[in-house]
Amino acid sequence: MGRREIVAEALLERAVPLDSETATELALAGASGLRREILAALDLGTNNCRLLVARPLGRSFRIIDAFSRIVRLGEGLAQSGRLADAAMDRTLLALEVCADKMARRRVTLARAVATEACRRAANCELFLDRVRAATGIPIEIISTDEEARLVVTGCAPLLDRRTPFAIVFDIGGGSTELVWLRVPRHPRQPPQVLDYVSLPYGVVTLSDRYGGRAVTEAIYRDMLTEVRDALAPFEGRHGIANRVGQDQVQLLGSSGTVTTLAGIHLGLPRYNRALVDGTYLSISEVQSVSRRLIAMDYGERVAHPCIGSERADLVLAGCAILGAIFMLWPLRRVRVADRGLREGILHGLLARR
Repeated sequence: MGRREIVAEALLERAVPLDSETATELALAGASGLRREILAALDLGTNNCRLLVARPLGRSFRIIDAFSRIVRLGEGLAQSGRLADAAMDRTLLALEVCADKMARRRVTLARAVATEACRRAANCELFLDRVRAATGIPIEIISTDEEARLVVTGCAPLLDRRTPFAIVFDIGGGSTELVWLRVPRHPRQPPQVLDYVSLPYGVVTLSDRYGGRAVTEAIYRDMLTEVRDALAPFEGRHGIANRVGQDQVQLLGSSGTVTTLAGIHLGLPRYNRALVDGTYLSISEVQSVSRRLIAMDYGERVAHPCIGSERADLVLAGCAILGAIFMLWPLRRVRVADRGLREGILHGLLARR
């Protein structure tokens, strides 16, 4: 029995009541003799625990349930090298919610992955054993290259096929993945990964080092310069700036940073995925929002409806990472993706059916 099937079998054993929609679908599927498949993708990151549950729909899928909670699993990891007890407890509570949702939806095929915090923490395997015992979910720690590939797969529908190259980035809690792609014109051909880099800079790790509550312009410049210098060897290998100058490169961002900036720029009274996913932000708009955030104090960021207390001490670190990308590659705009790794997992599960 494969790992993904073990996830589904363990979840089906959880004693949770079915929601009415799922109960009805099961009855209809049983009456018609049709096989009913439900997929689930779980992404346990340094900052967030996220789940998508989906029903296959031809070559794609339709999302039928979702969950996201900021758990800060990697809080203090940079100093101690270990996951803190409080962080593990918070994360386990979120994973129990995920397990119940998956059981209620009668998930038949699932994949659960962990990224940078679990790659780095000395005690992560013990934590994942605890998670499996409590929830039935076996979480696999994926490599940086697989993380980058999954992000690209999940974001690929937003790529402009008329532009031959792309930079796709994902600013996470513990790291930032950046992928250099060739984009074929035919929509059925997948993007070709030319190279990728994983930087040990994410919104949690950078905020832990520089402080996230009182961020002066000098601190912001230091963060920006450090990330830009870390990206410079990648530019040196590929000469991406030359292609940017020839208008051959597009920029696509998958992260809470770019979606938050988009929500602020659009003046949303609360975050709305339908209005954010796929939108564009010009470089001047990104810089304008970043300057507004630097000018705010911590309390003002907490009060903002698109930031809140969970992101108020992290958002400027994300702005610095995005600003460093724009410094090195002065593209005209970035396309915002409220999608990425989880959607990439779902496409992988579709291919395995």
